[in-house]
Amino acid sequence: MGTAKHRAVDLIRRRKTLERKHQEIGRDFERAQEALHVDTALDEEVGDDLLGLIFMACHPILSKDARVAITLRVLGGLTTEEIARAFLVPVSTIAQRIVRAKRTLAEAHIRFEVPGGVERLARLASVLEVIYLIFNEGYSATAGEDWVRPALCEEALRLGRILAELAPTEPEAHGLVALMEIQASRLSARIGPSGEPVLLLDQDRTRWDRLLIRRGLAALERAEMMGGALGPYGLQAAIAACHARAATPGDTDWPRIVALYDAVAQLAPSPIVELNRAVAVGMAFGPDAGLDLVDALVGEPSLKSYHLLPAVRGDLLRKLGRAQEARAEFERAASLTENLAERKLLTRRAAECAAEQIVR
Repeated sequence: MGTAKHRAVDLIRRRKTLERKHQEIGRDFERAQEALHVDTALDEEVGDDLLGLIFMACHPILSKDARVAITLRVLGGLTTEEIARAFLVPVSTIAQRIVRAKRTLAEAHIRFEVPGGVERLARLASVLEVIYLIFNEGYSATAGEDWVRPALCEEALRLGRILAELAPTEPEAHGLVALMEIQASRLSARIGPSGEPVLLLDQDRTRWDRLLIRRGLAALERAEMMGGALGPYGLQAAIAACHARAATPGDTDWPRIVALYDAVAQLAPSPIVELNRAVAVGMAFGPDAGLDLVDALVGEPSLKSYHLLPAVRGDLLRKLGRAQEARAEFERAASLTENLAERKLLTRRAAECAAEQIVR
């Protein structure tokens, strides 16, 4: 934010200087025009001030985690708590990363400038991750009263589209845009009449934005046409495309989704990927198969406070007719989430399990 402020002040000063120079002739006028041309070319090269600042903050002197953390905090507008939940680490860990990153940049006297060529390419992965995490916080808010924050999704999409134009030969840039376009198509269907969350399989698919789906599928096709295997973002976009192409939940190609998650797990292994894969396995091959995979994740330290682990386990247990166990899992999930709308949803599901116990 400080860098943006200084840049704005410099821009105002340059404009005032240019106005004075317009009254002069010869060499001074030419120099002013040349300076204006250089500044304009720099802006045109990046296309967006915020995206340029994100590239600046993702400096290679910092570790990958530190780059993403400080960029999300200072430029992405996310709180330290939101970033910690995204990384599944304690808040104190993120706070320390941000403090150390600021100190490192200050001590190294880093000049904040938009990189070009090879250097820009080297920072691309971090920039993609920043944009993806901003979108995720908008798509499924980790805290607060609202389950979705559309403004964050829109900003991430805007940045992603610009980045794809800046890096037209990078498949993962198009893969990320495809993923965000398709996910964003569901935003209006994710919220019920009273603002309550609506899960994917319960959504009215006629409310999905077909224009965003078409744009997402086109971006995915661009990524696929570049040859080679898809990266993690492209693979996740392909998973989203499976849902987008299914007219009803029953039409979903769950075996293909499982195969795609297998590929994601090979390229970017993480406990969350494994949890998502367990959901897909449960849908494709039955809740017993899914529950076996989820049970294997129960001891994972990074998922200890992750509310979706007991939520997924509760859903699988409920499908198996184990309502009492499912109720306990939903109650635990409700106690772990910081999002009020999601807590109400999980509490309601626990109550439904209690009612099913009475019926039996």
